[in-house]
Amino acid sequence: MARDRLLHRTSSDAADTGNRPAKGQGEYQDTLFARHLIDLSRQAQQKNIVLFSDFLNLNELNIFHRQSSELYSGFELYGGYELSERQMIAFLPDALCYTWKFPISCLKISPVNRKFAEKLSHRDVLGSLMNLGMERSRLGDILVDDTESYVFCQENLAEYLTENLTRIRNTTVLVEPAAPNEVHIEPKLEVAGGIITSNRLDSVVACLCKISRSQASQWIRSGKVFIDNKETLQVTCECRPGDLISVRSVGRFRFLDCRGETKKGRLKIQYERYL
Repeated sequence: MARDRLLHRTSSDAADTGNRPAKGQGEYQDTLFARHLIDLSRQAQQKNIVLFSDFLNLNELNIFHRQSSELYSGFELYGGYELSERQMIAFLPDALCYTWKFPISCLKISPVNRKFAEKLSHRDVLGSLMNLGMERSRLGDILVDDTESYVFCQENLAEYLTENLTRIRNTTVLVEPAAPNEVHIEPKLEVAGGIITSNRLDSVVACLCKISRSQASQWIRSGKVFIDNKETLQVTCECRPGDLISVRSVGRFRFLDCRGETKKGRLKIQYERYL
């Protein structure tokens, strides 16, 4: 989107919004974080400006969705590209009268000499960024391929990273701005199949993660499972074709469809696993 007038701050650098609450376990930290987001919404509405959160992970996005009915303003979510997992929230006042865009930059990371380049992992790239003093909340998704990587970040970090990220492990790298439509890394997918008793979430998760149904139920009830980036606590929730199922600390899967039944009446399913 072109911008005629840009009035925004992220929660990382807004002086009068207070520091982002320290993340931790427990309902108390979740409550503080929810109040922080609601306060950003209130300020956006009162001051008639667009305010942005940091990049939020799945758990933080779920906290936000649970509190969305308490917001003072409208909102939009975006992480820099379609299907992004880490996303930023834009809080939009009702009387918005100017164009705006998310303050997100995309950076391309490539080896200076491909002949001597190592194969770098997501952990390698993230580790090098963190060693430069970056907070994880100011970085979005990191997409890694065999020869190049892309990182989404808050736009006020782009110049610093371009100038200072010069090496990842033993590989000298070049960092340069890239438009999101230049991102050529396609998700690596593995198509697989399985047998389930029904399309209930507990049955599907048990199949996807190769665990017992009781363990799958425990994971769901503990908030470890997300459908289309939203936490789902109901084990009886029915999965539909196209659902993106994320299991914390395990991975992401796309539930494709049912391919008939076995002789015992069980369902044959097909799904994609993100590698």
